[in-house]
Amino acid sequence: MKLSIDGHAVFATTGGTHFDPARPAMIFLHGAGFDRTTWRLQTRWFAHHGRSVLAVDFPGHGWSEGAPLDSIAAMADWTAKLIDEAGVKSAALVGHSMGALVALDCAARHGGKVRALGLCGVASEMPVHPEMLESAKANTLKVQELMTFWGIGNALHKGGMTAPGLWLRRESLAVLSGNKADVIYTDLAACNAYKDALARAASVKCPTVAVLGDGDLMTPLPKGKVLTAAIKGAVGVVVPNCGHFMMIERPDETLDALKAYV
Repeated sequence: MKLSIDGHAVFATTGGTHFDPARPAMIFLHGAGFDRTTWRLQTRWFAHHGRSVLAVDFPGHGWSEGAPLDSIAAMADWTAKLIDEAGVKSAALVGHSMGALVALDCAARHGGKVRALGLCGVASEMPVHPEMLESAKANTLKVQELMTFWGIGNALHKGGMTAPGLWLRRESLAVLSGNKADVIYTDLAACNAYKDALARAASVKCPTVAVLGDGDLMTPLPKGKVLTAAIKGAVGVVVPNCGHFMMIERPDETLDALKAYV
């Protein structure tokens, strides 16, 4: 499905069904350096169970046009425009990592447009290792390898994917390597600079679930719990034997956590 925001084409997938604005809408937001394909195992279920789904590529990512946005706040404002462009009054936002910060910020500052939140792989702060930032700025392969190595849980480095034939590390590297030169650095720098998560959390008024991996090295579980506690009424679901990419590493558990709240 193609939309347009600020004069640039935006691409989103719909989970295999027609997007109907009359049904409850869900918008899925990917993490740094990734794209809409992150969510393909969850979007199909929701699209075939009463929701209208958009798994979107942020500007400059995947098939969407434009330059990558350089701050979480700018991405949140863009997401609010996306809700309007989709022709719905409000939507549940489900975000991963960077996308979770965007969803949080959007819900806090554009509350009337967000009916529920699903925050996956999220934390009260997301500092990025200087080595990763340096590699991303220089556009070297090292940042892709570090993001993949630290992002995937220990169990999945040894095999055992739920989805037959899916090699998570190789697929992650393939998606990351497809980015234009400045995209990964812009995303990581935006995450590193964002210090408003706890302040924004206090302003969130919609139902919220945080899906956290017990072996997440990118957004460690204790910091995920801190953010969850700062959102009134939020529920935290800890996925066992799971790293940062819970929607792919543990897709069934992630789906179960999300569908109970969004």
